[in-house]
Amino acid sequence: MQALLGIIFHSLGGASSGSWYMPYNLVKKWRWEVYWIVGGLFSWLIMPMIAVVLTTPGWQDIISATDSSTVRLTYILGVLWGIGGLTYGLGIRYLGMSLGNSVLLGITSLVGSLGLPILRNIGNLGEVLPAGDSFTDMLSTSSGRVVLLGILVLMVGIVLSGKAGLMKDKDLANVKEGVNSEFKLAAGLIIALISGILSAFFSFGIDAGKEMGEAVRDVAVQNNYSFLSETPEGDMKYLFENNIIFLVILWGGLTTNLIWSVGLILKNKTGGDFIDTKAPLALNYLFCALAGTTWFLQFFFYGMGETKIGNGASSWILHMSTIILTANFWGFYRKEWAGVSSKTRSTIFLGIGLILLSVIIMGIAKSDFLN
Repeated sequence: MQALLGIIFHSLGGASSGSWYMPYNLVKKWRWEVYWIVGGLFSWLIMPMIAVVLTTPGWQDIISATDSSTVRLTYILGVLWGIGGLTYGLGIRYLGMSLGNSVLLGITSLVGSLGLPILRNIGNLGEVLPAGDSFTDMLSTSSGRVVLLGILVLMVGIVLSGKAGLMKDKDLANVKEGVNSEFKLAAGLIIALISGILSAFFSFGIDAGKEMGEAVRDVAVQNNYSFLSETPEGDMKYLFENNIIFLVILWGGLTTNLIWSVGLILKNKTGGDFIDTKAPLALNYLFCALAGTTWFLQFFFYGMGETKIGNGASSWILHMSTIILTANFWGFYRKEWAGVSSKTRSTIFLGIGLILLSVIIMGIAKSDFLN
């Protein structure tokens, strides 16, 4: 039951992440840097703060009592993740929703799920890195091996999605119209590589900030909060214990994006967009707020899913897989694959099918059958 709840929460988070950019398409007469930072304030500041205030009484005292090196490391990883988030938008712009999310999130999936486990097996790095399973630990258990199988299936699905993108580029040739007008394969893939690697630092930040989450859990247990559950190992988990970690990580992301966006606003002299009455201001602010709130919900639900199945490779892969599936749904809805050959369409469908299969495999890995 816990594994099923974990899959449901991660699916809700993935659906939010795969959909959040859509409201930005409805913003009119605002430049990118303006709507990006307006939506970002909801993503990285307003909504995380609301979530913590509602679910984590005494959160200020918990952060103050946490070792400063833990808070600092969590924040720095958030800053690095923020750079990945900045380049994400460009990757989607040049590759489209379907291909962009498949390639970018595929890289993030691989780095975020296996980066720390592999590093923990190198020399004495395991002693200084956040606690967690090493690669050899994963190989030594049935559930760990099934998780690795799921990662392999996901990677094959992503490779096929990338191949479909190459085929799409050839099919469209000089046809650049509608949502495909800015399709640039080479530039998009380079940007997606950079963004994919740095975006995985969010997963590292969750591991780095575990001390804060554990402190929240202790308070929840002592005060008999609602939404407490017991793991198969007999440990207690509080459904919202990760919100405080997200708050600190997103402070880092806000720092990166605020500096970049303000710099662009000053450079391009686009500050007037905020009050330009020629634009539908009320609707623009509303759509940006909707985009930012939907973006934050991905990690709100991710945190809930993590309390059910842990923050190892399985949680990260489930999250990424459902994002890719949702993004591909929107890609087809926006007709990004219109005009391609039947072979190209079959290739992207096969890639999506394997990504869906990886979600099922991850569910099996965390089921009672293997644990």
